[in-house]
Amino acid sequence: MLARRMPTILPPLSVEESLEATKLYSVAGLLPSGAGLVTQRPFRSPHHTISNAGLTGGGSVPRPGEVSLSHHGVLFLDELPEFNRDVLEVMRQPLEDGQVTIARAAAAYTYPARFTLVGAMNPCPCGFFGDAVRACTCSQGAVAKYLQKISGPLLDRIDLHIEVPRLRHDELTAPPAGENSASIRGRVLCARRLQGERFGLAGDGAEAAISDKRSEPQQRRPPVYCNAHMTARQIQEHCRVAHIAEAVQYRALDRKFWG
Repeated sequence: MLARRMPTILPPLSVEESLEATKLYSVAGLLPSGAGLVTQRPFRSPHHTISNAGLTGGGSVPRPGEVSLSHHGVLFLDELPEFNRDVLEVMRQPLEDGQVTIARAAAAYTYPARFTLVGAMNPCPCGFFGDAVRACTCSQGAVAKYLQKISGPLLDRIDLHIEVPRLRHDELTAPPAGENSASIRGRVLCARRLQGERFGLAGDGAEAAISDKRSEPQQRRPPVYCNAHMTARQIQEHCRVAHIAEAVQYRALDRKFWG
């Protein structure tokens, strides 16, 4: 339920985003008959039996996979450890680069794949490890083996890790106390607007052009809509922190990696 609420707090698709999503769905043969543009942010939730080609794209004439069909939207992987480990590992490159390249003998195909990854999993095979009411029936080895199905490099690419404990009966039956999607979406829109002003006025966002070291013809840099789209140089320029904050950061890193 939480995963399916994600698209409702994201900003509406821009015209450019809508065109990109429409092209991908058209190439994949998934654009409904008579439909014009894709106007809603995609939400894809493939089954854990999906193959590498189904996730990243493939075929004799490669078609977009789920990572590209989720472009500008949400890719939800429920029961994350149940996915084949090899299938999960192929997501590392799209998560890093925002695109996926499928090589064939005749040509190489590159599809965009900028998506928000949401995964859900149980704490152990039986689902009750750490539960306050029911005791876990799994052995320590079984729990470790279950968690090891997801590699460290993939976990490092997931920014937020949230444990969701069992709710009490009174919490389930009480009137909603949290914010609604419209309120959260308002804050997201405000943040996107500030980001657009920052890079639009600076000239290094949607209007920037870049070229590689060989001085080949310039190409447009993808617009910077959120922090995840910033380059390392842009992060250094716009995300400077005070010396005291750097000291706290270094201490936290030392504690995490060196104990």
